[in-house]
Amino acid sequence: MTTMREITETVEEGNEREELEQLRREVAEWRARYEQGERRHQTFANSSGEVEPVYTALDTASAAPGTLGMPGAYPFTRGIHPTGYRGRLWTKRQFAGFGSATDTNARYKYLLARGQTGLSVAFDFPTLMGYDSDHPRSEGEVGKCGVAISSLADMETLFEGIPLGDVSTSMTINGPAIILYCFYIAAAERQGVDSRKLRGTIQNDILKEYMAQHAWVYPIEPALRLIVDGFEWSATHAPQWNTISISGYHIREAGATAVQELAFTLADGFTYVERGIARGLAVDDFARRLSFFWDIHNDFFEEIAKLRAARRIWARHMKDRYGATDPRSWMMRFHSQTAGVTLTAQQPMNNVVRVAYQALAAVLGGTQSLHTNSMDETLALPTESAVQVALRTQQVLAYETGIGNVADPLGGSYYIEALTNEMERGAELLFEEIERQGGVVRALEQGWLQRKIAESSARQQWEIEQHRRVIVGVNEFVTEEGELTIPLLRVGEDTERDQRKRLQQLRATRDNDLCARHLNTLREAARTEENLVPHILNAARSYCTLYEIRAAMEEVFGAYREPVFF
Repeated sequence: MTTMREITETVEEGNEREELEQLRREVAEWRARYEQGERRHQTFANSSGEVEPVYTALDTASAAPGTLGMPGAYPFTRGIHPTGYRGRLWTKRQFAGFGSATDTNARYKYLLARGQTGLSVAFDFPTLMGYDSDHPRSEGEVGKCGVAISSLADMETLFEGIPLGDVSTSMTINGPAIILYCFYIAAAERQGVDSRKLRGTIQNDILKEYMAQHAWVYPIEPALRLIVDGFEWSATHAPQWNTISISGYHIREAGATAVQELAFTLADGFTYVERGIARGLAVDDFARRLSFFWDIHNDFFEEIAKLRAARRIWARHMKDRYGATDPRSWMMRFHSQTAGVTLTAQQPMNNVVRVAYQALAAVLGGTQSLHTNSMDETLALPTESAVQVALRTQQVLAYETGIGNVADPLGGSYYIEALTNEMERGAELLFEEIERQGGVVRALEQGWLQRKIAESSARQQWEIEQHRRVIVGVNEFVTEEGELTIPLLRVGEDTERDQRKRLQQLRATRDNDLCARHLNTLREAARTEENLVPHILNAARSYCTLYEIRAAMEEVFGAYREPVFF
């Protein structure tokens, strides 16, 4: 016997089919008028290809049930918190670092006094590569593109007067990340702060370094070992710390499309999860402390859809593929930064506008923290006044626009939902391609991932040069008069001289016998399968320098040499 409920459902399905048929007829009529209408002579596309001129329910009708959901509920398409931004606004975390630790400490205090709610450390290039400031390869680069940190003493100075138990800190470093992490933990201990109370993130994403940014130290396998050592140690000793920030930012800055950024970054994330499981770690013991970092570009709607798709893909794979049962392991938490590669040296004031729109996209996409680039960052490290404008951009967005009143306010938009579904499908296709290459590590070793990014980058550059992609003030709307100039921050050579003196004094006053013992113990432990974090931490506490610790492990692991792929 047919129930009333079954009859009602049958009628509703029939009505829905009739409505879709009616909509198809309306779309066909519109399409005929559209084809006869006047259109501008340009390509209407995002980073992956052309977009339709209008979207309707037909574009979302095939979506699987349950893909949208509600904020704070699986699969988290609409955000990871049921309260959206009503509970807590995103963290305003400006990336900062220049000159000496003393210089940057003053900048941090300046930013905190003006309402910044988290710290983000930019290291100079020698530090990023694991070199001390007085190493021959550091000459001319000390403090130029970030802060110079060569030992625990520098880290103590960097956070002097800033209680590490009260502030959340992000550190963007990868090749020698585990060493800087130990410097930070030791600096907190000097303040009397237990590592279990520390909150923050270490980027520590080495796979994307081989793929895009190239700030590596060790070969792939020992580098992955160190990352999993960090997962394992931190699960017990620093449970509030995000042990990795799996980064699409640098992949996108190198020239990837939005879909490639999404897929390659998530594939890296899955690789880290698999390495943790292979170590014998329970997935829920470490996966809930994995975080992500996304680049926010100029195509407004594409970026919002990318972030929504990222949450959904991660939740589904963590739950169904890796067997995570803790909802915190399903939730993708992420930091966003406006796109440095979109900033222009020409007409630099235009960058303020670009950054504001990109920040809006990040927030509409549900970011947990945000860095807004300063207008001058394509020319130099930002000045205090430029940084303040960038920070005020976030504050105006947070407090004057009403943006935090409603969770996922674009959810349900035909265009946004269709784009989100399209991004997800595109990412899944790329996952299949990566698997055919033998996985992420093998694809890196063969140069497949690097070539994909290079091809995309070349295509984008060609589109700009052919005026198919408009860059205001660069290839269109170019002014005849002299370019507007703005004040720039200059880092003097005295930073390097002072750092050399500090290191000379450090080596003269520390217990060098103790340093030698800790370095030897670390070197021997590296030859075993023992977790290296306790040994690196002991070396840091005894004021061994960054390069000394790097070199001790390099004697065992060797150094990475990039193969020639092109």
